[in-house]
Amino acid sequence: MALKKVYAAIAAVTAELATSGIAKARSNAQEGYQFRGIDDIYNALSPLIARHKLCILPRILERMSAERRSPTGDLLFCVTIRAAFDFVSAEDGSKHVIETYGEAMDQGDKATAKAMSAAYKTAAIQTFCIPTSGDNDADGSTHQPKVIPEAELVPDQGWEAWVEDFRSVANACLTEEALVRHQTRYRDRLRVLSRTEPKLYAQVGATIRERKAAVAPKAPQKEAA
Repeated sequence: MALKKVYAAIAAVTAELATSGIAKARSNAQEGYQFRGIDDIYNALSPLIARHKLCILPRILERMSAERRSPTGDLLFCVTIRAAFDFVSAEDGSKHVIETYGEAMDQGDKATAKAMSAAYKTAAIQTFCIPTSGDNDADGSTHQPKVIPEAELVPDQGWEAWVEDFRSVANACLTEEALVRHQTRYRDRLRVLSRTEPKLYAQVGATIRERKAAVAPKAPQKEAA
C-alpha cells in the first residue's frame, strides 16, 4: 500500500522546523514571559507548506462564549472554540484531521479571532513538534477575570421577566449547539437563579429539555413492508 503523501509532507515540514525553529521574539506585557506569536507561526510555516505542497484548512466545529469582569470592572468576552484542521496533500489529496481547542478573552470584538489563532498555533506546534514553553499569546495580553458578585448577576428587570426572555430565546434556537451557547453565555446567572429561585430554574430546565428534544435529529422511519 502506497504511503499517503500528506504524512510525507508533514514529516518534511517537521524536519525543516527542527533545524530552524521559531524564536521567542515577543513578550507578554502583563506577565513578562517570551512567546511565539501567531504571525511567527504563519511566517515560518507559509514557505514550508507551500514547498511541500501541504494545505492546512481550518473548520470551526463549536463555539462557546461567556462574559466576565476584569479586576477594574471592565467587561471581558471569553470565547472557547473547538476547531478541526484538515492537513491535505496537494499531490494526492490524502488528508489527516487535527482537532484542537482555543480560548481567549478580549474587551472588544477580537475574542473569537484570538481563540482561532490559539487553536491554529496549538495544532501547528503539536503536529510539527515545534519546541515551545510558556503560555500562548492571544495577542500577547493576559486578562485577570474576577468572580462576579451575585448581587451584580441579579437582572434589573427581575428574575421572572429575565426567565421569560431566556426561555423565548431558547425556544427560538434551531440546533442543540445554539442551545448550549445560550446556556453557556448565562452560566453564572443561571447558577445564581438555581440557588435563589429554584422554581424558575426548573422552568428553564424544562424549556431546555423540551427544545433539545425538538431540535434533535430525527431517526429515519422504516418503510412498511
